[in-house]
Amino acid sequence: MHKKGKEYEVKEPFTDYGRYTYADYLEWQLEEMVELIHGKVFRSAAAAPRRIHQKISGKVFAKIFNFLEGKSCEVYEAPFDVRLPIKSTRNEDVDTVVQPDICVICDKCKLDELGCIGPPDLIVEILSPGNNKK
Repeated sequence: MHKKGKEYEVKEPFTDYGRYTYADYLEWQLEEMVELIHGKVFRSAAAAPRRIHQKISGKVFAKIFNFLEGKSCEVYEAPFDVRLPIKSTRNEDVDTVVQPDICVICDKCKLDELGCIGPPDLIVEILSPGNNKK
């Protein structure tokens, strides 16, 4: 990670500097979305998603939202942090945080002001040429 003015320029991944946690992630002021996977940083996308990606995401989100209306589950769309703890839920211990395109959470105990802690009940990832390898 290279400092550029007040912001950081991200190269994928920038693990030369060590492993990172969600506490580190919360400190960064990045222009682009990134995800942490086992402490390594990956860019979510080089640029804004293409129009077709957004159209598909919007349609799927709307269908799920309408289906869940009046039910206890909630649907969220990116950017929305999903933290996957192993040892503890402390930000300093969580080293994996992803932002699925769409996720459904039925257990309200998993929700906090930062997003979701633990695996959602359903995730939807819309593949595009830039994200289908990860």
